[in-house]
Amino acid sequence: MVRARELPVAEAPLLHSTVERLAARAGILKPKLYLIPDGMPLSLATGRGPTYSSLAVSSGCIAACPPAELDGVLAHEIAHVKHRDVAIQTSVVVLAASLIELSRLGGLLQRALLFVLGPVAAACTHLLLSPKREFEADRLAAALCESPHGLADALIRFEQAAELVSFEASPATEPLWPFNPFIESGLAALFVTHPPIAERVGRLRALAATEEVPAA
Repeated sequence: MVRARELPVAEAPLLHSTVERLAARAGILKPKLYLIPDGMPLSLATGRGPTYSSLAVSSGCIAACPPAELDGVLAHEIAHVKHRDVAIQTSVVVLAASLIELSRLGGLLQRALLFVLGPVAAACTHLLLSPKREFEADRLAAALCESPHGLADALIRFEQAAELVSFEASPATEPLWPFNPFIESGLAALFVTHPPIAERVGRLRALAATEEVPAA
C-alpha cells in the first residue's frame, strides 16, 4: 500500500544494527526492515506483534533525521510492536482503505458512495483505535533510548516537513504513521487519530524534566 521494499542488511547495516539493538532492549524479535521511497520523513510498523512484525522508514526520514532522532522514531515504532498495537492498526487500516477503494467502483455514483463509506470507515478507525496508544508508545520509546529528546525533536521535524513536502496516500493509512502527515481537510480530516504534536512533545519534555523516563 505504501510501496515499501525490503531493505537488505548490506544496504543499511547501521540502520539494521539500530533496529536490532532497540528490539533487544524491548524484548521482541527484530522486525523486518523496509524502505519507503518518499521524501516525507515517515515511519510505520505492521505485523502481528512481538513475534512477527515489519518496520518501514522513508528515504526522507533517513536523510533528514540525525542519529538521536532516528533512534527515537525507530523506538516509537518498536514500542507499538511491543504493545501489540500493530495487529489492530494494520487490520483497521486495511478495512478502512478497502471501504474507501470500494467507493471507486461506483462510477457515476462514486461521490455518493464516498459520502457514505468514508464516514463509516472513519467511524471504524476511531472506534478501534485510541490516541492513548501514541502516548504510551512515546513513553516506551523514551525508555528504550534513555532520553525523550530524540523523539520529541523528530516529531517537531516531521511537523515542519509536512508543511513543506507534499505527501499523497490513502487517508485511511493515517493511524500507521508516527504523526498525521495529511492536511486536515476533506476526507483526511475524518481519519485523524493522533494527538497534537505539541501535546506529545510537551509530555516527552516533561519526562526529562521530572526524570521519570520509565524503565524499558
